[in-house]
Amino acid sequence: MKIRGERECKECGTRWSYYETGSIDCPGCGSLHSVGVDERTEHTDLQVAFDLTPVRNDVDDASTSELAERARERCREYVRRRGFVNGGTLQSLDDTYLAAMELLHVADVVARVIDPERDDREELYFLSLLRDADTGDRPPATDVPVSLASARGLAYANAVREYRRDLRTWIEERDRELTTAERAALETLGEHVKRLRMLDGDVDPEIAERLVEATRDLANGLRGDEIAFTRAQDGLENLEFDGGKANGRFGGD
Repeated sequence: MKIRGERECKECGTRWSYYETGSIDCPGCGSLHSVGVDERTEHTDLQVAFDLTPVRNDVDDASTSELAERARERCREYVRRRGFVNGGTLQSLDDTYLAAMELLHVADVVARVIDPERDDREELYFLSLLRDADTGDRPPATDVPVSLASARGLAYANAVREYRRDLRTWIEERDRELTTAERAALETLGEHVKRLRMLDGDVDPEIAERLVEATRDLANGLRGDEIAFTRAQDGLENLEFDGGKANGRFGGD
């Protein structure tokens, strides 16, 4: 959406940036009456706190399924309000967003599957995400249990889909004409996302990670980094999705 982010209070004259605070309240007097003093600018990244501390504090008292349900709701609210265009500036596909999206999907699996024989690695992986997701730390692909690889793959596919949508919005806002190569790369990225979603995320976690890396390179390339754009092209062209667990392409005890 396009908004006038630079605000001036009608009551006391204080000026502030909605892009920075995410608040329509005047920081000087609390008034809700303000006017925009700049041009309308594309802004999809709404301010939202992502803090899993209240859930972590109950680790010793709540069941894993209960923790998963609460974590899932916090992650859902966070990713729902997040975007990647802030005051007309394209942001990166950051690790905090990726970790939140992954925890959302992993928590969904953990909350739904009530199994007294649950693999300890699945629970430990969920807890590792719960511990670090709101600081942007993600477990490496090699740590993903086989039973949760689909959750990670689908999470990253959805994250890249949302990022690609905002990337296109940013391009359109700048009224920029894409080159044939840039347009092809964006289309290829979209095709990869569709393929990964069709597979329900069931690929080697390293492949899902490479999709994220190619997406970041493409964004940097569209910002003007020619080397990054070349890497993105190579990464997207060489990315292949064959069902991971179904075809036994990755192990994991």
